[in-house]
Amino acid sequence: MARSTTIDAALVERARQAAGQATTLEQLRQAQSILLPAEMGATLSQTAAALGVGRATAGRMQLRFRQSSQPQYSPPERTWGGRRNALLTLEEEKAFLQPWLEQAKTGGMLVVSPIRAALAEKLGQPIKPSVVYRLLARHGWRKVAPDTRHPKGDPAVQADWKKNCPKSWRPCSSPGKSAADVSD
Repeated sequence: MARSTTIDAALVERARQAAGQATTLEQLRQAQSILLPAEMGATLSQTAAALGVGRATAGRMQLRFRQSSQPQYSPPERTWGGRRNALLTLEEEKAFLQPWLEQAKTGGMLVVSPIRAALAEKLGQPIKPSVVYRLLARHGWRKVAPDTRHPKGDPAVQADWKKNCPKSWRPCSSPGKSAADVSD
């Protein structure tokens, strides 16, 4: 069973005042994240549902409200989200791709396997091909695919040929029937 929330009366009074004087939605939600459990006995999940946020966000709101009522408080930067498992920073990735960018500008064809080998050598660990594909996509590179039609193709000539071409296939004859019998 979860432990019950104990909120002191001074904090509840500050939350009431903050809710009445709130000028932004964030300030109001922070005050409500304290008031709902204190006055209605709501759990953290119920508080989150009432505020329209996730359970973890409701807990963060309570923490921020408690901290904001302390003297000499400056709000911290958010520590959640971002690229936690990045192998290189974005600047390092740009510097790594620079030699291949020069090759691509001159019309050279890039192959992923040499890029993958160079990245593995730089990082000192094996790299899967998907890492390289995501790296290239992250920096706006794309796979150049061939056109869906031939540049010298003429749709009018192709349509004319389809109408007037001799049939290149003939029905196969079944046992006991000749080709003349099948064509009738």
